[in-house]
Amino acid sequence: MRRESYDLMEIGFDSFFSSQVDINIESAFIPARIAAEHRGEYDVWSVRGEERAKLAAPLFRKLSKGRTGSMPGTGDWVALNPTLDVDGLAIVEQVFERRTVFTRGAAGLEARVQVVAANVDTVCMVSGLDDNYNIRRIERYLARIWASGAQPVMILNKADLCDRVAEIVADLEKHCENVPVLSLSALNNDGIDAVRQIIAPGKTAVLVGSSGTGKSTLINALLGELKMETGEVREKDSRGRHTTTRRQMLILPNGGMIIDTPGMRELQLFDDEGIDNVFADIEALTQQCRFGNCKHESEPGCAVQAALEGGELDLARFENYQKLGREVADFALRQDTYRHRKSEKAFGKMVKNAKKIKKITN
Repeated sequence: MRRESYDLMEIGFDSFFSSQVDINIESAFIPARIAAEHRGEYDVWSVRGEERAKLAAPLFRKLSKGRTGSMPGTGDWVALNPTLDVDGLAIVEQVFERRTVFTRGAAGLEARVQVVAANVDTVCMVSGLDDNYNIRRIERYLARIWASGAQPVMILNKADLCDRVAEIVADLEKHCENVPVLSLSALNNDGIDAVRQIIAPGKTAVLVGSSGTGKSTLINALLGELKMETGEVREKDSRGRHTTTRRQMLILPNGGMIIDTPGMRELQLFDDEGIDNVFADIEALTQQCRFGNCKHESEPGCAVQAALEGGELDLARFENYQKLGREVADFALRQDTYRHRKSEKAFGKMVKNAKKIKKITN
């Protein structure tokens, strides 16, 4: 059931955003929060209730030409024109500055940055304790979460299917400093209260992870009703089908907000932000190497190789650290290549048009 009006403070409009109204936002515009994304349109919450909105044409052109990841996403605060368009849609005229934003690199030559969720206080990475569990994947997600500016939380779901829960939790806590680790069974409604406690009234969390980890089942447990569609996972590899098709924000009974997201087949890194938080032990070792440009291969005085040989550093962990670093470099190269080709194409078009004009004038 749609609300006729939303209290802005209750859905996260605090002083960080209200202070922007006096400086950057037209006073006649109406603050609203994006609750869901559709193709070219959004569901927004404001004092006018819930309504469908689209970007104003000038804003769309501006954001399309701007830096990647600048298009608004679920969780963003926007400013609406008080007048609806001819189709009854609200018009987004401006986008508020973000406090936090969880992003990922999109696949393809263009090397775009995709916004998954904006202005969240907590990013919960959900992993199943069945065959879905993968410590290397968790390290990848945590790097992006730390880069977002939000607090990471690790949720280990399907604890009823694992007899090594305590061992896995201890290992995660050892390698993931300052990251709360929660184990639970969303299907059996066991351990759900611990998640409720981290999503306080007026605060926003987002669930991220691959398909089949039970994100929608967890949200149903938090809501206390079967609101989100759930699906079975394949027995051979614990992979699930995509039951969530769009990023959608929901209000929990306690007044907190949670964003459900489709399962991600891949989470690509596009910069090295957050990597040092996840691999603080390796970063510390690199500072002890004899040479500042040490590649940690066969150089004399390499503290990393010494730690590997002494058993103080896990080889698989170090290889993942290197892999993520190479991925960041590859993304930057693809992005530069795309920009170069786009620039060449634009220059060629300009030359072609100039020749046409010269031909006409002659």
